[in-house]
Amino acid sequence: HYYITNNLRMRLTPDLIEEACQFVNPLKERELDLRAKKIQVIENLACTSDQFDCIDFSDNEIKRLDGFPLLSRLSMLLFNNNKICRMSEDLYASVPNIETLVLTGNLLEELSDLKGLEKLTKLKYLSLMRNPVTTKAKYRFYIIHHCPSVTVLDYKRVRLQERNTAKKMFGGKQAKKEEGKVKTFVPGEPVKKGSTPQDKEAIRAAIAKASSLDEIRRLEMMLSSGSIPGF
Repeated sequence: HYYITNNLRMRLTPDLIEEACQFVNPLKERELDLRAKKIQVIENLACTSDQFDCIDFSDNEIKRLDGFPLLSRLSMLLFNNNKICRMSEDLYASVPNIETLVLTGNLLEELSDLKGLEKLTKLKYLSLMRNPVTTKAKYRFYIIHHCPSVTVLDYKRVRLQERNTAKKMFGGKQAKKEEGKVKTFVPGEPVKKGSTPQDKEAIRAAIAKASSLDEIRRLEMMLSSGSIPGF
């Protein structure tokens, strides 16, 4: 009986939300910590009364990025290590002011699975590392073209030359017809899948010394996801 009870999936109930840890993160933003609750479905977030800048759903079992009420204040969502394979194409209507979206370690496979990102016009920082879609040829250029507001993709700043290349690839009519059809795989950049205590301490020290909000946000994303490329 204990085994069965211990392995039940948790629902995201108003009580669970109310009892979850709330704090001010290194970006001086109000954050709600819903990590590792065995949550499968996003629901009942209206009871937060849109009081948070950041919600951390890392290390759960969420399969779909949907189910949000209108949360105008929300600017950061963390979904490290879930099972997300689909996202709502109307995501922008619920979380219109998202600037940081971390989807590291999920199950998004096709470029067409990313259409829900296209209308997030304030999205600046995006991580899709350790998703199958990142092995698709032209993946990075696809994101750069379709999400022009993104300035940092997978912890690497988007360069002007990349934007120009992406425009050539996806700007024409023929290019649009070919979108999502490419099946060729390319080797990805090696990335640490975990971080040591020394890594985390180094990032915290870097956050304390950072001279700009952009740098603090990039480092905070690394610290949260545990993916520390080249750090």
